[in-house]
Amino acid sequence: MAHFENYDYLKTSNACVKCGKCLPDCTIFGINGDEATSPRGFIDILGAYQRGEIPLDRDTKNILETCFLCTTCVSVCPNSLPTDTLIENIRYEIAQKYGIAWFKRIFFYFLKHRKIMDFGFKLGAIFAPLFYQKTKDGNSIKPHFTLPFVQRRVFGAIAKQSFLNSHPEEINFSKSDDVSKKGISQPTKVAIFIGCLGNYNYKNVGESLLVILEKLGISAKIAKGQKCCGAPAYFTGDFASVDALIRYNVEYFESFIDTIDAILIPEATCGAMVLEDWKHFMEKDLELKQRIEKLLPKIYMATKYLESKTNLVEYLNALQKNRGDKKQTLTYHDPCHAKKVLGIYKEPRKLLEQNYQLIEMEDSSSCCGFGGVTIQTERFELASKVGSKKAKMIQKTQANFVAAECSACRMQLSNALHQEQANIVFLHPLELIAKVIQKDN
Repeated sequence: MAHFENYDYLKTSNACVKCGKCLPDCTIFGINGDEATSPRGFIDILGAYQRGEIPLDRDTKNILETCFLCTTCVSVCPNSLPTDTLIENIRYEIAQKYGIAWFKRIFFYFLKHRKIMDFGFKLGAIFAPLFYQKTKDGNSIKPHFTLPFVQRRVFGAIAKQSFLNSHPEEINFSKSDDVSKKGISQPTKVAIFIGCLGNYNYKNVGESLLVILEKLGISAKIAKGQKCCGAPAYFTGDFASVDALIRYNVEYFESFIDTIDAILIPEATCGAMVLEDWKHFMEKDLELKQRIEKLLPKIYMATKYLESKTNLVEYLNALQKNRGDKKQTLTYHDPCHAKKVLGIYKEPRKLLEQNYQLIEMEDSSSCCGFGGVTIQTERFELASKVGSKKAKMIQKTQANFVAAECSACRMQLSNALHQEQANIVFLHPLELIAKVIQKDN
């Protein structure tokens, strides 16, 4: 990974005027108030590191691993300084110097080998009932008793069979019911890039997308050859795994891109990784970057495609008018990678508002606190503090549901809500929309 060495941290450090606009909304600064763990603190430290004034010792490592990579600082910075890129690159240097923990290396190996990951999750589904039971909504699992390391944390339920292995590769919905006659250009076919959590833990996200596509008369390609987008490894500094996953997925996408109209991604983290970070990561590999850019016009976050490229809004609106029943209430959490990175926040709301009463929480854009593999394992006390703040915001709305187009947010907030004993069900926007369609059927 020689092209990531000798990164110029000074360019950003010298450009930062220390105005402090990043501080009020910074996720980590908001829970500990330490200037060192703030965007301008990170930038200053990295500038001093490049000037040789401080070493990349374990104290520096620990500070730089507290960043949640929520990108809030980038979105509010007057100069749009790429603090997230600096953190991602220094984590590569940290990984080179200190190595990557054994359990992370095993996890990233699984991400690169789909069959082994399938087998691992099948074993998980068999043995999980010994230690966990399903929550009331059936979407998560909670421990029977306090467990080593994970304590009493709630996780996504483990499917006995993954989404990708539950369907044939080609599903023809083109001769569906009357919805397809209301202005949708036919024939239409989309591929689904489901994401790891949607594939193994929150399988109903993909199933719900199929319900919607069937109603719209849009055929589906279950892209069974897909592998992880690379985000978990990227945020941890395992750039060799990221490089391998991007190259594999790009070649796989190219094998079918001319046979479909779009690739839909129902996950914000995966969507941001594919739509933004792939090309940035390959900045110095011009040939591969061009191949990625050629694919991008056909790749969409699922709600963006459904809101802008189909008549789903009109269909859902007509359903509500015909029923006239009282809408259930909903609050929406904006995943960092959806709103701040991709600018997607209006689209899911427009779809959901047709059949649900939206109650906005105090700060829908604040980070949920997931933060990536390192935060979720070695620094979970930080994730827990951020999650608790967000769960209390959600609880104040007294909504029936909370939604977000991100399974990482879902796992983090489902645990936070459970710990706060909040009786609010977390569902993906696609699940809420499918519920409406299935009720109509």
